[in-house]
Amino acid sequence: MQFLSDNAAPVHPKLWEAMRAADATDAPYDGDALSQQLDDKMSALFGRECTAMWVATGTAANCLALATMCPPHGGVVCHREAHIEMDEGGAPGFYLHGAKLLLGGASDGSDHAKLTPDAIARVIDPIRDDVHQVQPAAISITQASEYGCSYRRDEIAAIGALAKERGLKLHMDGARFGNAAAFLGEGAASAAGVDHVDALSFGFIKNGGMSAEAIVFFDPELADVARYRRKRAGHLQSKGRYLAAQVLAMLEGDLWLENAAAANEAARAIGDAAKAAEDDRLLHPVEANEVFLRCSASERETLREKGFGFYDWGEDAARFVSAWNTDQQAARQLADAIADL
Repeated sequence: MQFLSDNAAPVHPKLWEAMRAADATDAPYDGDALSQQLDDKMSALFGRECTAMWVATGTAANCLALATMCPPHGGVVCHREAHIEMDEGGAPGFYLHGAKLLLGGASDGSDHAKLTPDAIARVIDPIRDDVHQVQPAAISITQASEYGCSYRRDEIAAIGALAKERGLKLHMDGARFGNAAAFLGEGAASAAGVDHVDALSFGFIKNGGMSAEAIVFFDPELADVARYRRKRAGHLQSKGRYLAAQVLAMLEGDLWLENAAAANEAARAIGDAAKAAEDDRLLHPVEANEVFLRCSASERETLREKGFGFYDWGEDAARFVSAWNTDQQAARQLADAIADL
């Protein structure tokens, strides 16, 4: 009964079908019929004209998007727990040719790994406007955050207003965007803050995909730059139709939202059990498909002895992640086991 990571989940059968259907001769790179549909499909989903590009990984999606927003001598403001800071092996510095990540937000988890305008201002206000200091060029926020919490529409709008006022671009890391959208229940455009965000890294791999993510540009000028950067970075795959097929299959019938909702349901059952059993067990609100619990070493051992797989999260905590295929009965068994600790 694995709750290690949604990256460990299998590929949804509909994506295998879509890739099999795409297995025919077509134009190479992104000139095939499927890749050519992405702009229209994403524009329909988000209710405004946008440009969409497939890439193979979330790291590439984040870094290629940010590379269009920030020069090598600039900086990107992000939360100190953001994936681009903690889990991308220096890729932002590599893709952005040395640009700096400017870290903000609480270090104790009290803000649930979400930035606020005040937190951003505390990072950029002390920076002198001269050549001796790195000048901020962009802001990156994560939807849902690294602690599984979702930005509301007004929170994104407030950050977007600050970005506009300061002349900064705004990027959204949406590795678990589907889970945030399913939790918020207000549609893709609202969850993405399309009136404020310049580019979204739309994650599919954690949500039933195999090897395709999408960068959705709400600023067309950034997309023009990204096409060249994607090629230079080695992400312009010659048989791109197989990536496009995955993205289109996830969009068809809102499969991306259906899968995310199923994962969220399992996480909610686990979180509810933890909250009901002990007041301070749950470390963060469950607003996507991740559950963070206060859990001693002996308690973690007890759960593992009962067959549950998960990651330790520091000395006295554990992280449980559900996926689109998580068995709801297994989630209830985990919930019961947590309640019995």
